[in-house]
Amino acid sequence: MYSNFKEQAIEYVKQAVQEDNAGNYAKAFPLYMNALEYFKTHLKYEKNPKIREAITMKFTEYLRRAEEIRTVLDEGGPGPSSNGDAAVATRPKTKPKDGGGEGDGEDPEQAKLRAGLNSAIIREKPNVNWNDVAGLESAKQALQEAVILPVKFPQFFTGKRRPWRAFLLYGPPGTGKSYLAKAVATEADSTFFSISSSDLVSKWMGESEKLVSNLFQMARDNAPSIIFIDEIDSLCGQRGEGNESEASRRIKTELLVQMQGVGNNDEKVLVLAATNTPYALDQAIRRRFDKRIYIPLPDLKARQHMFKVHLGDTPHNLTESDFEHLASKTEGFSGSDISVCVKDVLFEPVRKTQDAMFFFKSSEGMWIPCGPKQQGAVQITMQELAVKGLASKILPPPITRTDFDKVLARQRPTVSKGDLEVHERFTKEFGEEG
Repeated sequence: MYSNFKEQAIEYVKQAVQEDNAGNYAKAFPLYMNALEYFKTHLKYEKNPKIREAITMKFTEYLRRAEEIRTVLDEGGPGPSSNGDAAVATRPKTKPKDGGGEGDGEDPEQAKLRAGLNSAIIREKPNVNWNDVAGLESAKQALQEAVILPVKFPQFFTGKRRPWRAFLLYGPPGTGKSYLAKAVATEADSTFFSISSSDLVSKWMGESEKLVSNLFQMARDNAPSIIFIDEIDSLCGQRGEGNESEASRRIKTELLVQMQGVGNNDEKVLVLAATNTPYALDQAIRRRFDKRIYIPLPDLKARQHMFKVHLGDTPHNLTESDFEHLASKTEGFSGSDISVCVKDVLFEPVRKTQDAMFFFKSSEGMWIPCGPKQQGAVQITMQELAVKGLASKILPPPITRTDFDKVLARQRPTVSKGDLEVHERFTKEFGEEG
């Protein structure tokens, strides 16, 4: 069936090159674009890597030519004249040879695209370890199987046993999906391409899908590598929706082709994607992710760990039972909610210091706010101490459980029950527990 796509593409290319050579650019452009659509569809089904490579080279050449014509039509004149020929002042620089030919090295167009991607992609080595991620044991195990085992124990993956190549992390906002991706990059010792949908969406026709293919090519060149696409739903919503643009459809098709390539060629490229709305994803894209892992709200133990991590080495007098109390009071909170709560609490001692009417002098010579009954209490304010030149000697008190209780009394979780039900239903249908 799919050989028809190839034949149709070749037919369109012949017509496009004929019009191109005659200088009829306005006719040549749509013919090239039709040919590219058919080539792209053919690539989806072609399994032979050599044929895929040959078609991809042709595809790139014709796409580049179509872009040049597009630029000339946009800039070089009024467009098609009455007889259908293009009234164009300047002739484009290069033309594909009929039937193709090898390109000599990377062309300036591709170099420009790669430079654009280089500035958009964070090639970072995130300093996040597995231990920094609270809970999510089965998600961590699945990611370790995909990333660490193949590098450290390649002998495990022989015959039909292949490491996982594409993971979809989904769950309510603020549960640590992006954080988990960073831990993977740190532990895997891989190049980490962190990219958002806006980096891949270009206003120029044909540019977006070229950015996608260049992204995957760069990942292969820098293997082992991880491509992390955050908020993938904004890039790959359901096809056929009324508000879907042509560019968005092309990006989806290119992403499908590239992800199929990653799986088939068994290259050391792992695709990680995160979404808060898994139902919004296109079905074909969803199927490309062989592992779909639910990242739920943190459980009691995870919340307890998060409070400790976010407090860090800030002076406090909380005991283990205090942390247990805080974890039990924050049922339904996401990791992000807990982070916001602790940030607020960190300012409580500063607020107390600003409002204090009494201070006492510690044995180290520091002035600490206190109540009027504290031994050695002096009736003075922070501003008065500052006037006396003692600003650097004022020390806020340590954080207490009461500070947390005060902040928690006014804070509410940001994830609704409705949100959770949607994710749990999706997990039953398509996913697995994290």
